[in-house]
Amino acid sequence: MKQSGNILFSGVGGQGILLASELTAYAQLAAGYDVKKSEVHGMAQRGGSVEAHLRYGERVYSPLIDPGCADILVAFEILEAVRYLPYLHKDSAVVVNTQKILPPAVALGKMTYPADILSELTSRNINVVAIDAFAIAEQVGELKTVNVAMVGAMSNFLAVDPAVFDSVIDNTIKEPFREVNKKAFEAGRAAVYAK
Repeated sequence: MKQSGNILFSGVGGQGILLASELTAYAQLAAGYDVKKSEVHGMAQRGGSVEAHLRYGERVYSPLIDPGCADILVAFEILEAVRYLPYLHKDSAVVVNTQKILPPAVALGKMTYPADILSELTSRNINVVAIDAFAIAEQVGELKTVNVAMVGAMSNFLAVDPAVFDSVIDNTIKEPFREVNKKAFEAGRAAVYAK
């Protein structure tokens, strides 16, 4: 557990990466950290790559994470975890959703989806925690909670009390969806301990 750090969120458009980074930023702020955040949307509306950078600490001056400096990579799609390997260092943790979302070129049959991506990640001697966030979202009864399940899993690597995240969910998520998002957060958090 570090008192400062860099968290990189990655995935494809429509996975709720921006909300996940907002929830994390608000939780870090509530815990007393200075926080800076930046998003790169890319071709998000067409299923393209999306990333969000979040830096926290006693005093943070820039939101962008340099290559080799991400302490945590939260990859919402398994192939996106590989795309951002250059941002990691030897002590990084990778929280990866095992869900596969086929890029347009693969869906059209012009390219093939790489096989055994998880082995590629684990062969790098980094701390990889793979969870099926889609299955967690199905289990809690709302598929749109995949992103909050990922935040729950990632929260295990932060020095922020889970109750702070509950409070942030109360203040950020619309009332009809609060409880199911809290369930997704807890299930994602528990999925890491189940490993």
